[in-house]
Amino acid sequence: MSVFDRSNDNGVARGERALLVVPERSGDGALRSIEARLDEAAGLAAAIGIVIVERKSLRLRQIRPASLFGKGQAEDLADIARSNDLTLLLVDTVLSPVQQKNLEEMTKCKVIDRTGLILEIFGERAATAEGRLQVELAHLDYQAGRLVRSWTHLERQRGGFGFLGGPGETQIEADRRMIRDRMARIRKELDQVKRTRGLHRERRQKAPWPLVALVGYTNAGKSTLFNLMTASSVMAEDLLFATLDPTMRQVKLPGFDKAILSDTVGFVSDLPTELVAAFRATLEEVAAADLILHVRDRSHPDSDAQAADVATVLASLGLDEPGSPPRLEVWNKIDLMGGADRDEMLGEAKRRAHVVAVSALTGEGVEALRERIGRDLQAGAELHQLRLGSGEGSKIAWLYARGEVLDQRHDGNNLHLAVKLSAENWERFQRL
Repeated sequence: MSVFDRSNDNGVARGERALLVVPERSGDGALRSIEARLDEAAGLAAAIGIVIVERKSLRLRQIRPASLFGKGQAEDLADIARSNDLTLLLVDTVLSPVQQKNLEEMTKCKVIDRTGLILEIFGERAATAEGRLQVELAHLDYQAGRLVRSWTHLERQRGGFGFLGGPGETQIEADRRMIRDRMARIRKELDQVKRTRGLHRERRQKAPWPLVALVGYTNAGKSTLFNLMTASSVMAEDLLFATLDPTMRQVKLPGFDKAILSDTVGFVSDLPTELVAAFRATLEEVAAADLILHVRDRSHPDSDAQAADVATVLASLGLDEPGSPPRLEVWNKIDLMGGADRDEMLGEAKRRAHVVAVSALTGEGVEALRERIGRDLQAGAELHQLRLGSGEGSKIAWLYARGEVLDQRHDGNNLHLAVKLSAENWERFQRL
């Protein structure tokens, strides 16, 4: 049960009306416009049912360590909130605990920063036990330095993660001890999950099926593409962070009787470091893939900036280093483009070596994507001459499923095979 599914001490519920503020700093990167930042922040709020009544950007001549905004700007925000009967202020940046507390006193509103908002979304969306543990650990890590909100949900088991709750206990040391103890227990549980995940990964490495991982900015269309390619029904909505828990399904590809396609959580700009750390075990699945599909929404005006954010997260996971899985860009949502823009984009996609343009909604280009994935999975394949005994049926099946068998002949109880295998699959075969 989420914090928005029930009223709490302050009567907060799904549908709360809020004022959204995006700070503008001199020297901010020009990849994203202010309007795009406002739109994305409003989308994050909508993802958990917050209604943005007013939205505005504020230029910061200098950052105030105590409150981020100047006194006059804070008073203007208080006036807007008061005149519209708003009790919630969303600030699209990371606030220090002192800045959050002072802004609440100056505006008479509850204040949530970007990190808090994203953590709330994850807290509501996590469906598995592991997902909820990861989110709670990230939330505890974030909240440990603040302790300006109630932590009674840890005792009362009310669900949710409490950012929008009212003032709670003032026994700071007791709260800190409770947080530290809870974080220690969660880390132990997640360590066990990580060990189990590692064992599963080792078994998959020995299995005759390649793993293809979908990554991309939130709402790029990963889940829609996943559903189309696997005939599944993973939640796919026009909503930020519609998918949180990773999902794996079987898919048939040219040259492969069976492959595994993995749908992962979407990335976002300024993804909280607490979440990246908490979800590292999950994201390690991407590092174990044979091929990474970077799904991009090419109809989005900030597509390039979104791609840069995804690249940053992948780099933080060490996936830009030698030996990392190869990467293929999937330019999605071409059905939303028309005229000269569409023609120019399709032409650019054809000129690039590692790009395929598709519409996951209409299916356009998806068959070509399947063929390209099959070719990429077999890239760099070398011919190997093998002799196997008639009792090694599992190895023979592995070679047929994972490689390209060009010739076979029987010699008594032995089978001679000429098979093309990628370097990765040859290494895996030798470990069988």
